[in-house]
Amino acid sequence: MAEPWAATSAIGTFIVLLITMARNLNIPFPLMDLFMTFFRKVLSVVYPYEQITINDYRGEYMQRDELYTTAEAYLSSVCTSRARKLKAELGKGCDRPLVTIDDNEEVTDTFRGTKVWWYSRKRTSNSSVISFYPGNEECKYYCLTFHKGHRQLVEGEYLNHILKEGRAALLCNRQRKLFTNNPSSSWYNYRSSVWSHVAFEHPATFDTLAMDPEKKAAIIDDLVTFREGKEYYQKIGKAWKRGYLLYGPPGTGKSSMISAIANFLEYDVYDLELTAVKTNTELRKIFIETTGKSIIVIEDIDCTLELTNKRKEKKKEKDDKEKEKLLPGQEEKDDNSKLTLSGLLNFIDGLWSACGGERIIIFTTNHPEKLDEALIRRGRMDMHIELSYCTFEAFKVLAKNYLEVEQHELFRIIRTLLAEVNITPADVAEGLLRKKSRNNDVRACLDNLIIEIQAKKQADEEAEKEKDKSKAESSTQKALDLDDDKADDIKK
Repeated sequence: MAEPWAATSAIGTFIVLLITMARNLNIPFPLMDLFMTFFRKVLSVVYPYEQITINDYRGEYMQRDELYTTAEAYLSSVCTSRARKLKAELGKGCDRPLVTIDDNEEVTDTFRGTKVWWYSRKRTSNSSVISFYPGNEECKYYCLTFHKGHRQLVEGEYLNHILKEGRAALLCNRQRKLFTNNPSSSWYNYRSSVWSHVAFEHPATFDTLAMDPEKKAAIIDDLVTFREGKEYYQKIGKAWKRGYLLYGPPGTGKSSMISAIANFLEYDVYDLELTAVKTNTELRKIFIETTGKSIIVIEDIDCTLELTNKRKEKKKEKDDKEKEKLLPGQEEKDDNSKLTLSGLLNFIDGLWSACGGERIIIFTTNHPEKLDEALIRRGRMDMHIELSYCTFEAFKVLAKNYLEVEQHELFRIIRTLLAEVNITPADVAEGLLRKKSRNNDVRACLDNLIIEIQAKKQADEEAEKEKDKSKAESSTQKALDLDDDKADDIKK
């Protein structure tokens, strides 16, 4: 069997010869065009090879094609030893350089006794296809060439083989990342500037997380069920995603919980800053650039956007006043020109939420009562997780982490104090960390922690007394004001 490049070279030489002869003989263009059409039809019958093109980006929003990424990883792990020209680059999600075939290079692969040819190509800015790409950037693609007699094998089994092996290769080299969205004013194109990232290296795990063991076990069980539920989600007709609302006072471990979930599932984290998003359209563009196996986080959502029922009432009054100020012929701005609660809800569980899969959306807040009920209802935020003040069980986790002790005679005193005082796990951990760095004596560390908790208890009691005193003074003042009003009425 002739090699594809040899057959293509012969055909190309023949075409060049025909064009030269046509020019020398002054053959009319319509006649030459008719002949070339007939020639292509004959060629499709006698030429034994077919091609599949795999582009690096696809769709209107230029989303990275997973097949291209996995094919690149597959060729890097299997076929680079047979290539003469190689290139090294830090692929997306990798922690070490990815060595693969260079542009305009060819390698061969064999699958079940069938030989196929891979060609690495790129279209330059002169190509008509490039007009669809922002910034007139180059488009890379692979050409997979095979004998037409093996088409069913290639389409039915070989491409699935590429996906499976390529994903495994990516997983081996994967460095998880922490992403943040750039302000929309700095966007130059969809590819490079929507998200910036650094390596995700937060060490928090469920083993080091200070919280109630039963609640921790329930969260882990829910995460495992989600991770293994692809077929179940398809069966019930729901997008493969899960929503978590983390709420509680500052310092109770909301950020640590996010890191523990990311480390447990081995997901990337997208830290979405809504104040940098101007419109609903921009929010959709941002979402389409996220990948599967990721966590999308919006922290302190009650502070980021005013998403309460009271906000909507005030906003309606404000909009009515602004409408009255509009001059004749002026039109009010469309909702698509700004970020709205409706746009955020569609981002969570609307049509756009089904793009991709295996995503977790997490909201954090210190004041869940301020949030609109439509935002946190079941189906959007599927699991509400309260992270409260430090309990004795949480303290034992911290003591094991920081002091490497599981039992101590001072634990009884600490247990009594924690039942009486509201102190956050962050305060307890900071106290243990600070004392541990000064003195390696466990008892001294625990003694100092007891002193801190007792000081916190005393401060809380004094604050409560001041509060009661203030209430009493306020009540007294109200009574005096009432007496003055009655006296005035009598005089009248």
